[in-house]
Amino acid sequence: MATARIQPLSASELRDPATADKNQKVIYTVWMKSLVFNGHGCTIYGQDGCVAYRVDNYACARSREVFIMDTGGKTLIKLLLKKNFGFFSTWQGYSCCDGDDAAADQQPWFSVRKEYRVLKNGRAAVVRVAAGGKAYTIDGALRGSEYYRVSDDADGASVAEVGRKRTASGLALGEDVLTLTVGPATDHLLVVGLVVVCGLISRCI
Repeated sequence: MATARIQPLSASELRDPATADKNQKVIYTVWMKSLVFNGHGCTIYGQDGCVAYRVDNYACARSREVFIMDTGGKTLIKLLLKKNFGFFSTWQGYSCCDGDDAAADQQPWFSVRKEYRVLKNGRAAVVRVAAGGKAYTIDGALRGSEYYRVSDDADGASVAEVGRKRTASGLALGEDVLTLTVGPATDHLLVVGLVVVCGLISRCI
């Protein structure tokens, strides 16, 4: 059962993101599966093991329009794929916090595009993000990657990290069960949006 694989943190590790100290990190569990039977999407659980965010595209795989919702089904972010030339496609995220949909003339909250850069291991793994006048880089966000991080271009500081989830004994769970660690004073919803886009880019969603 899926619920048996998504294990909440221990009581000593639990922190409610709404009341957590801004100097503390918050940990989510990302299951790269939809809650809808035969659907496409992903589910993000809070530290208590309850659903915090979800993406359900139902029977539509690799959609160019994706919605990130809260546990009650309210749309929080609308993601649109903008095709340019060749490999230069961009995912744009629109805030829907004040309504059910983004306004037609609304500027995107953030945009994400994949770049190709040869690393020491011969793999290309760079994703550029522009959000609210700030710029971020996501290193390692490729299909098959067990770890990647989101860093602030201004100072290189890590704002979020994603990796395979492991039990307290160190046993790795399935490849589609990840741990998302969000750094202090970081916009959680923005990071969730970036993780979903990474899943779309790597075709995991």
